[in-house]
Amino acid sequence: MGGVYSETVLKELAAGVQGLLPEWGLSGTLRLLTISENATYLLDGPHGRTVFRVHRPGYHTEDEIRSELAWIEALRAQGIVETPAILPTRDGARVRAFDHGDELRHVVAFAFAEGVEPRPGDDLVPGFRTLGGISARLHGHVRAWDKPAGFVRKTWTFDTIAGDRPHWGPWQAALGLTPDGRAVLDRLSAALDARLAAWGTGPERFGLIHADLRLANLLVREGGLTVIDFDDCGFGWFGFDFAAAVSFMEDAPEIPALMDAWVEGYRAVAPLGDADAAMLPTFVMLRRLQLTAWIASHAETPTAQEFGDGFTDGTVMLAERYLSA
Repeated sequence: MGGVYSETVLKELAAGVQGLLPEWGLSGTLRLLTISENATYLLDGPHGRTVFRVHRPGYHTEDEIRSELAWIEALRAQGIVETPAILPTRDGARVRAFDHGDELRHVVAFAFAEGVEPRPGDDLVPGFRTLGGISARLHGHVRAWDKPAGFVRKTWTFDTIAGDRPHWGPWQAALGLTPDGRAVLDRLSAALDARLAAWGTGPERFGLIHADLRLANLLVREGGLTVIDFDDCGFGWFGFDFAAAVSFMEDAPEIPALMDAWVEGYRAVAPLGDADAAMLPTFVMLRRLQLTAWIASHAETPTAQEFGDGFTDGTVMLAERYLSA
């Protein structure tokens, strides 16, 4: 593994977090938990377990990180969703940082959440019904929430997902993309752009969303579902939260059943029109194109290495199916 998260860098980041532990009044042994957009470490110490997220440089500003945490705290205060508590330092700071070379690495601490990550191949239908209800509550909350002054998060539109200003890089750089595949994805991109422009960004369908409710960010526990990792939250289409939930398994045969379950769970909490439900396959393809770009721009991560060029081939296949429907 190299690049942003080489073995050397990961050790340096762990040392940086270790040096900050006294600010939380903590001690113990750190170990790497996950690598994705960020590097996440687990502390096993005399006071229990704590999760430290070290932010990838150049992705979020400190104001964006603070805004994410403000939404999490509002959701927890109102009981909207089960999500881990943010753990401030002894002087009340929610974001700390350390120097790493010529970069500043921001760090946030969270309480450890118990639960088991659902896996493809499990019976996911009941969980997606629950997730639909959770999504409805999240969306209902943000429609009514008076955001604090200075709140800023990224916007997820066609342009910033798969267009001219992509936050995760251009899909045209996809691993193993052939000229024929490029032609198919060009057609897909144009179709998505036109469909989403017609759909629009009115407040009834576009607002603050989690944007990454994939299986890796869900923990099944007795009596419910815990949602973690709001790091990608931003302003986007509400239906995109379903698309994110089926990330990396868009070609699975159970996707229609999961979609139906999500819609059923959503409608048990809040209205969801037939036109909104009919847009979900479009959001799934938009997300798939976004992930195809992400794998190329985050090639050092275990997820990108797991899927590799084959993911691009699958995207082309799904695009052909979508365009012929």
